[in-house]
Amino acid sequence: MTDNDWLAERFEGDRAQLRAVASRMLGPGPEADDVVQEAWLRLSRSGAEGVANLTGWLTTVVARLCLDVLRSRRARSDEPLSDDWPEVRAAGPTGAEPEPELLLADSLGPALLVVLDSLAPAERLAFVLHDIFAVPFDEIGAMIGRSPVAARQLASRARRRVRGAGAAEGGTAREREIVTAFLAASRQGDLQGLIDLLDPDVVLRADGAAVEAAAANRARGAPELTREARGARLVAATFSGRARMAKLALVDGGYGAVFSVGGKPWAVFGFSVVGDRIVELEIMTDAATLEMVEIATVDS
Repeated sequence: MTDNDWLAERFEGDRAQLRAVASRMLGPGPEADDVVQEAWLRLSRSGAEGVANLTGWLTTVVARLCLDVLRSRRARSDEPLSDDWPEVRAAGPTGAEPEPELLLADSLGPALLVVLDSLAPAERLAFVLHDIFAVPFDEIGAMIGRSPVAARQLASRARRRVRGAGAAEGGTAREREIVTAFLAASRQGDLQGLIDLLDPDVVLRADGAAVEAAAANRARGAPELTREARGARLVAATFSGRARMAKLALVDGGYGAVFSVGGKPWAVFGFSVVGDRIVELEIMTDAATLEMVEIATVDS
């Protein structure tokens, strides 16, 4: 058996699951078939050398291709999809009894499509992969260039929308209030105000590009930035004065902020809010990551 024959056999073993993922993301039809076929073409061209989990690799490829299609649809304002929704039973990776959220997603059937169409692409991906296919949040986060905590919140926001509890525009009124207050405190250099909005164990994560940019600006008095900082006081000190030019925005369907240069996003700030406190912040400036983030500015 040649290497290509082996790859083809492995791919055929995963085809049904990949088709199910694509169909849940895009709806049944030629787009889902095209995504699965493109995944095979990429595998046949690149081979599986160095790939420890081929099923996971293929799922990631299909998920990212689906994100591209969803974002293209939004840009074109496509017509709603058909309601010919495929049956996919929700189950964990070992066939164990599904969690309650998996049962929620599975029980909605065709009605789910209408709600999914209203979600930001990354929200949709997190909800579909986790709540229907039980993909762990660390894997979902890696697919979209976000942390596992951020991926979890994307799925949580989508779940609220599915249940009818989310705000129509995305996020919640309380999340908007907290993020707006945080940006105001940052602009004013209000250290205590920032601390009051942060969970005591808050985590700040920044990508490599953001860290490099901050280091280059240290001579001009920019706050120090590291790849990861923990604790309310340290995170508050890092953000004090940092977000002066950032504007409130919807980031993958939830409230965050964006700093633009020449009308193009240069830095994006993601917030994960639990209750009345911010539990995680992300600073993203890497161009490849920003291409996977859906950003929509909102009125302050």
